[in-house]
Amino acid sequence: MSANSNWYEPFDSGIKHISVLISSQLWAQIVVALILGVVVGLSLSPQGGALIEADTAEVVAEWVKLPGSLFLAIIQMVVIPLVMSSIMLGIGTAGDPAYLQKIGLRIFPYFVLTTCVAVCIGAGLALWIEPGQYISSQMLSGIDTQVAVSHQSLDTSVPDRLVSLIPKSMAQASVEQSMLQIVVYSIIMGVALVTLPAKKSRLMLQVLDSIQSIAMKVVSWAMLLAPYAVFGLLCDITIKIGVDALWGMSVYMVTVLAGLAILLLFYLLIVKWLARRSPAEFLSSIRSVQLLAFSTSSSAAVMPLSLKTSEKALNVKPSVGQFVIPLGATINMDGTALYQTIAAIFLIQAFGVDISTSGLILLMVTTVGASIGAPSTPGVGIVILATLLESVGVPAAGIALILGVDRILDMCRTSLNVTGDLTACCVMNEWIPEPESVQELDYWDS
Repeated sequence: MSANSNWYEPFDSGIKHISVLISSQLWAQIVVALILGVVVGLSLSPQGGALIEADTAEVVAEWVKLPGSLFLAIIQMVVIPLVMSSIMLGIGTAGDPAYLQKIGLRIFPYFVLTTCVAVCIGAGLALWIEPGQYISSQMLSGIDTQVAVSHQSLDTSVPDRLVSLIPKSMAQASVEQSMLQIVVYSIIMGVALVTLPAKKSRLMLQVLDSIQSIAMKVVSWAMLLAPYAVFGLLCDITIKIGVDALWGMSVYMVTVLAGLAILLLFYLLIVKWLARRSPAEFLSSIRSVQLLAFSTSSSAAVMPLSLKTSEKALNVKPSVGQFVIPLGATINMDGTALYQTIAAIFLIQAFGVDISTSGLILLMVTTVGASIGAPSTPGVGIVILATLLESVGVPAAGIALILGVDRILDMCRTSLNVTGDLTACCVMNEWIPEPESVQELDYWDS
């Protein structure tokens, strides 16, 4: 009897270990919340378990996603001062204009090159698998032709676009959440700051450090909501999507997910060969960032955690991380570029639009340009895609075909976007030595 009295101890020990892991690790809490959100969402969805009526499910969905909405609102409240202070501190504490030149001459070509690789991966897969050929005429005839997608035209001339990068009013740029303008402004101010004598720039650096610390304190409060936000957002989208939409677009979704998987493998090769790090350790260090990005579909919402992860988990120099992360969240959208390429070719195939090789190349080049500076917020891929489709003759109503599954794919490509930013941090950390006159400003302990 005594020999069997403690038969449950290994099981009990395992439960305690899991409990400690969940209570101490953000990524574990997010995984649990993610699974629960999908399970509960499917059980309440009119297209799934249908435990409640459709009207009631919509009301429940709105309330369930409340923690997620609050989380995103809090992050968006501090993202502009966080971006500005991060970039200006990253530049201002370098103390060496030549060091900034090294970063700039390396990071911008790097971002463009990886985006081009992402677009080529997407185009290659879409042309090989041809997901548009699996769409039936019944699905096309059922599209709501009244669907309208508001978007900005890409017909603006290149000189006008270059001029528009300089914000005429920071207040307007803040209201419109024009992150690219804010980043450009911060870079200009940071470069001006680093050229000043130390005695003149010291006070401003202290002010920026205080702004950074305040923003990070607010973020730390918001992170307490992260698991609940993940549950709410996943439950809400699962209730609305159900399983029918996923099955009907399964080949298209598999194509996108396969492209993102290949892109992730490309990143891991970069980490191994260029950053000289272990891919397994890299993935282990960034899992919390990836999971939060997947749940929120917003690179901006994950930026504070990305900054902390780059410095604390990946040991990236602050002068590199504080410059690359905010910049990457604005112009390094490899996952989005890959998705837009596959989605555009998918709709071209589905609607039987004849496109030449030169037209396809132009589409890919346009995708690279459109993804740079895209707002790091949920759903922005649809806005950009609508403009790209019009340029190749696909009816705007075609967007309705992919709207049902766009959010779940948006979550996946956002995870790759932030992975690309952290990969860039590791590469730049390896390529660029620490400046001799760097000023240390540690705000994470707060």
